[in-house]
Parts: sequence; C-alpha cells; structure tokens
Amino acid sequence: MTDNVVPLFKDPDPEQTSAPPPILTAVPEPAKKSRPVWVFVRTRRTVVGAVKHERTRQVARVSVRHGSYVIGGTRIVARRAWDGRTGARYERLLRAAEAAGNYEAAGEWEERLHRFRTERHKRRMDLLTAPEKLVKGAAYGAGGSIGVLIAIGIALAIANKDVTDVVTPLMALVELIRLLVTLITILWGPLVAIGPWLALAGVWAVGRHRAAAPQWALPAHSRSDDASAPITPSIVVTALRDLGVAPLRKAITEMGDAGAAMLGPIRIAGCGVEVDVTLPSGVSTQEVQGRRRKLAENLARHEHEVFITLPTAARTVRLWIADSGALDEPIGPSPLVTDETLTADYTKGKAPWGQDLRGDAAALSLYQRHLLITGLSNQGKTAALRALALWLALDKSVEFRVADLKGAGDWAMFDGLATVLIQGPTDEHVIEATEMVEGLVAEMERRLQAPPGTKFNPLIGLVDEAQVAFMCPVKDDDGRPYGGSKATSRYFMAARKVHNQGRAVDVLLYEGTQDPTDQNLPKLVREGAHTRISLALGTESQARMALGDKAVDGGAAPNLLRPGLDKGTVVVASDGIKIPAGQASITVRTHYIDTETATVIAERAKALRDGVTTLHVIDSGEERDALADIFGVLGDTPRVLTADVLKRLSALSEKTYGTWTPGDLKQVLEEAGAGPYKSDGRMVVGRERVARALANRDDEGSASAEA
Repeated sequence: MTDNVVPLFKDPDPEQTSAPPPILTAVPEPAKKSRPVWVFVRTRRTVVGAVKHERTRQVARVSVRHGSYVIGGTRIVARRAWDGRTGARYERLLRAAEAAGNYEAAGEWEERLHRFRTERHKRRMDLLTAPEKLVKGAAYGAGGSIGVLIAIGIALAIANKDVTDVVTPLMALVELIRLLVTLITILWGPLVAIGPWLALAGVWAVGRHRAAAPQWALPAHSRSDDASAPITPSIVVTALRDLGVAPLRKAITEMGDAGAAMLGPIRIAGCGVEVDVTLPSGVSTQEVQGRRRKLAENLARHEHEVFITLPTAARTVRLWIADSGALDEPIGPSPLVTDETLTADYTKGKAPWGQDLRGDAAALSLYQRHLLITGLSNQGKTAALRALALWLALDKSVEFRVADLKGAGDWAMFDGLATVLIQGPTDEHVIEATEMVEGLVAEMERRLQAPPGTKFNPLIGLVDEAQVAFMCPVKDDDGRPYGGSKATSRYFMAARKVHNQGRAVDVLLYEGTQDPTDQNLPKLVREGAHTRISLALGTESQARMALGDKAVDGGAAPNLLRPGLDKGTVVVASDGIKIPAGQASITVRTHYIDTETATVIAERAKALRDGVTTLHVIDSGEERDALADIFGVLGDTPRVLTADVLKRLSALSEKTYGTWTPGDLKQVLEEAGAGPYKSDGRMVVGRERVARALANRDDEGSASAEA
C-alpha cells in the first residue's frame, strides 16, 4: 500500500536551501470592462441625448399641447353643457354672494334659480304629453299633405285631361321619400365613421381657442407673459385667495369660480388699473395691507408696482396695479422747462410738480402752507423742493430767504433772486440760518401788529438740510444752543413760532431734511407743516415721522419705495394737492429739473423783478457802518421803499438792525444828507442820494486825514 502513495509536496533540493527564494511581483492585467456595463453606459448616453435633443422636446411639446387641447376642450364643453342643463351656475353665484356678504345679490340669484327650476319642470312635464301630441300632429299633417297633393293631382288631370295625373303629385312625394332613404343609407356609414372625429376636432378647436394647455407646451408666440398679461377678475381673485389669509381663502373657495363677486369694475387708471375689493366678513383691511409684497408677486408684479389704499366704503381695499415696468419709465420734462411763458400765482395757482400714478398731472398749491420734505440721502429731495421754489419765483411778489446747509451749489441760482442766500454746512452757517429764521419771526410779528386789512407780500424762508441746524451743538453768548429740540434752542423755537402764526400773514417756512429721527427732526416741528412730503425712507417709523400716523395708516408707504430706483418719487400728505376720495396721501412722480436748467428758469424769474440784492454776509457782531449797509441793500434799484430797506437791513444783521424803526432809518439818512422822500405817495430811499452822501463823507474823511 505504501508503494502507491504519491507525495503532494516535493522535498526541497538540499543544495538550494541556503539561498532565499526569489521574490516575484505579480503584475495585474489591465481590467477589461464588462460588455453589459459598456452597453448600458452607451445606451444611457444615447437615450439621454435623444431625450434632451431639441427635436425630441419639440415633439413632446406638440404632443402634450394637442392632447391638452382635446382634454381641456372636452372639459370646457362638458362644463358648458352641464351649466346649461342644470342650475349649477346660479348656485355658484348664490354661494359667492353669500360668502361676500352681499345678501341682496344672493336673494336675486336665488330668485333666478327658482325661476330656472320652475321653467325646467314645466319643460319636463311637457315632454310627457309630447308623444301624444306628436302622433296627432303627424296624423293631421299627413292627412292634410295627402289632401293637398290629391287636390293638385285633380287640377293636373283636369288640365291635361288625363285621369292618371290625379296620383302624379302623390307618387312624386313617394319617389322623393325613396330617394332620401337611399341617400341616407349611402351616407350613414361614412357619417358614423367620421362623426367621432368631427366631435374630436370640435373639442380640440375649443381647447385651442382657450389655450387649454400648459404654458411650456404652447408655441413661443402664444405663451403668455404673466408680467405683461392683462389684469382680469380671475387673476385678482386668485392672487387674493393665495394671500395666506385663512378666512379669505375659505370664503373665496366657497364662492367657486365666482370669486369675482368681491370685485368692483376694473378701471384703467394711468399706467395701470384700479379695482375695489370688498372683503368677506371676518377679513380686515389690515391683513391685506400687511401682505402687499405677496399680493404683488401673486399678480406677477414687483412690490412697488402695487399700491393698496382704503376708500370710504367699509371693509374695502382699493388696489392700483401698474403695468409691468411702467413706473421705471421717465415721465418727461416739467412745464417750467417746456413753457417759457409760464408764470406763477402764489394765491390761486398750483405748481406743476409731476404726475400721479394714473399719469394725470399733479399740481401742488403752496398758498399759506408750511412745507416739510424728507427722505434718505441722494433720493432727489433738493431737486423736488427746488422745483416748487422755482415755480413760486415766477410770481414776482414772493420774497425768498434761502439757507442751504449743504453748500454744494444746489441753490446758487437764487443769488440775485433771494434777499438772503446762505450756503455752507459749518456752525457759522447754522448761526446765520438761525438768525435768518429769527428774522422771519420778527417780520411776522411786525405784520401781525399792522392795522387790520393790511396786505403783505409772501415771504418764504427755505432751509435745506435742516437736520444740520437741529444737530448743531454751538451756543450763543447767553448760553442758548442754536440746535436741539428744547425750549432753549434758538432754531427750534424760531421755527415753532413761524409755524404757529406765520401763515396768517404769509410768512412761511419750507424745510428739507435727511433720514428723519426724533433728534434731527423734532415732533413739534414736523407736525407744524401743512404739506408733508416724503421720498424713499428706511422704516415705517420714519414714514410716520415724515407723513404722520393718519397717512401711514391709510396706506402711505414711502418706506416701500426703492432707494436709488424711485428717485424723485414722493408720497404727499396735504390738502394742497388733489387726493382721491377716501385716501390720506398720494404718490407723485416729480419732474426732474437739473441745476443747469434750474439756472435758466431762475434767470426768467429775475427778469420779472426790478432787481434783488442778495445778502451773503455772516454777522460776526462787529460794529457796522449803517450808511454803507443801507447803500448795499439798495442794490441797483434807484428807489426802494423804506419798509423794504428795513427788512433787508434786518436780514443783513438781526442783532444790529432788528429793532430799527422807520424813525431810526430816517435819522441816519438825514444826518448823512440823504433823507427819505415821497414817491407816488410812499416814503422811499434814493440810491443816488445815499451814494452822494457816502462820497461826500469819504471826501471829508480824506481832507481831515490830510490836515
């Protein structure tokens, strides 16, 4: 048994045991792709490429489009048939009226539904007796027809003298019937075969006409752009339904497709449309106003293209929906630019300021109204305020005193037009502006003490960048601050005094400020303005500061204007501009007048006047030369009323000349040999006399120096 054993392992060669076995490194053969995997990858790429190919997409769009036409057309035809045969339409409208709380309309629809059901019942009852009536009618008709045909046959037999002609008309009728039966037998087969296709073509045509297919499947020229689509009742109702207000959604759902019962007529209003929405019971107007952005997006509009206001009707909101992109288009030049013959009338006229959202001209009356305009920086505040002042300057009776506390040259064209022009942002300029406003107070008090019935020319004090004055920390010699909002603040108290009584004697204050806060625009000052205007602001609290709670609660939202994009667009709360009934404010897109064009308009205003000397001097408190100052304020005018000279001197230096009376002026002039005199019954100061007095005084001074 042992001889048959085969060893599994061979003994190593003793001579080779001393040498280590060689180390072999296995070199892997390159992996080969499995053929099924390679085929799958290639097939997948082919399928994906075919699916993504434009021709495949086009075929898919065509298939889905025409299939949707058939399905949608069938649904529309079935709906029409159902509405025509049942009272479903009346029931929908009845539910809609009830959901909207319009019970009068609900009663009317209920009456119509009852009338429809009564008439339908009558028609069905008539169908029960219809077979009997049909049989009787057919018998009577057949008998009558046969009798007529026999009578015709008798007439033919008599005429032809052939008795067989008696049945000729009757046989002709029989032949006609046979022919019709033969024709129907021939055509019936094709009609049965073609009929379903004709019906299919009919519902396809209905679906195609109503575009009953997904937007992506429609032809490129037929796809509706939601942003440019016309506003329809269904679009408005759908936007309100998806607003996220549960009671509103529930009420509209119960209305079915007749949710448009909430809507008034959709009216064209300028570059958009306007519609009143009567909200269902349980839905407040504030809930809709608070979702303005979502409502705008539901209407395929930007937030600034939808405005929500509250008309006089209870539980109603008024939606103004702009055409897409219309508010981004410029509105055109100002009439001040296009009409060089245009003049102004402070008392009865209105400044052509811009356009409202409807596209109608928006004009603002400035008669006896203090004005405040505010907004974020670089939104067009100065341009909007300057446009009003330029129009007012075309009334030569209006006097201006201007303080520009920015000093960038925006009001430089008023040099020679305003009696006072202050330009600069420093504390010294704030001091000068404060004294200018205090000069308005002095003139106001003088006018208030004049005899009753005295007429005064309008005096407009204009302070641009007024926040610089309110924030000024400088104090005067008595320790009173120029800025601030306390009773010790000189600028604040002067502005308050003008606001309190100035309008009664046509002494008005216009202020422009930036980024309002309680510190740079105190409450008492902003509430003293009759006309309050706001450009784009950052927050609702700032909007309330600018326009007041009533305007903001009524829908005014300057904080929703787009900074940088809505430059020159203002929200106005004033009785000096026409505001739609039930609203507390109006949005106006103002005409832009650049500085170069404003200079041209200012030159036209200067040409209407006899000549105005503009004062630029900052009163430093030094001893003044009264006679030289008088000559300076006379300017180039040969004769100036003594009252006007006093006003100009007071504006030049309130500290020195603010308490002067006509007697003080007369004494100084008479001592210099240039006393005032009467011209046309009024006391005037002659420029030539004052110039001669100055020359004589200089000559005497020179002679004394030589001696």
